[in-house]
Amino acid sequence: MHTPDLIYRFAVATTLLVAMGSAQAADKTMPSDAQMIASAMRAAPAKVARDATIMAMDATGKMRTLREGHNGFTCLPDSPTTPGPDPMCLDGNALAWAQAWMAHQPPPAGKLGMAYMLEGGTDASNTDPFATKPDAGNHWVKTGAHFMIVGADDAFYAGYPKKADPDTRAPYVMWAGTPYQHLMAPIK
Repeated sequence: MHTPDLIYRFAVATTLLVAMGSAQAADKTMPSDAQMIASAMRAAPAKVARDATIMAMDATGKMRTLREGHNGFTCLPDSPTTPGPDPMCLDGNALAWAQAWMAHQPPPAGKLGMAYMLEGGTDASNTDPFATKPDAGNHWVKTGAHFMIVGADDAFYAGYPKKADPDTRAPYVMWAGTPYQHLMAPIK
């Protein structure tokens, strides 16, 4: 089960980490609730999105529920403050993992989670979980449509590439060697 505080903290962290330094942030307007629901629903397969809770951040930074769901997934719309599309849909374990990441705490043990980002993700560092902007050493990447597996044990990740500059067209480990490593798996 998820809480509004957990979702709020995750959304704030995600928005801040992805959006800092974006020159486009001031040029975008806040979408309507109907637009945010449609955006959030594009994050996951229709069957998942149809029954997911949809939440969004309002203009004051507070999370609010746009639609109650009942399948354990929470979908968030694209952030208008980021340079590209990045709606996501996470199960309860992925939300708990994200909360730990955001708080710089160890992720919960034994809680395998997954998240969808079927519209892809805006640029992020492949090596530094807390990078806020690209620089010469943090291996910024852009991903297409993908899903993520979080919270797996090290043996699971051992079978996938852990390159600083991965081929994002094939599965790879993002943030390898950190407590927040996770599998990025492209979806065509």
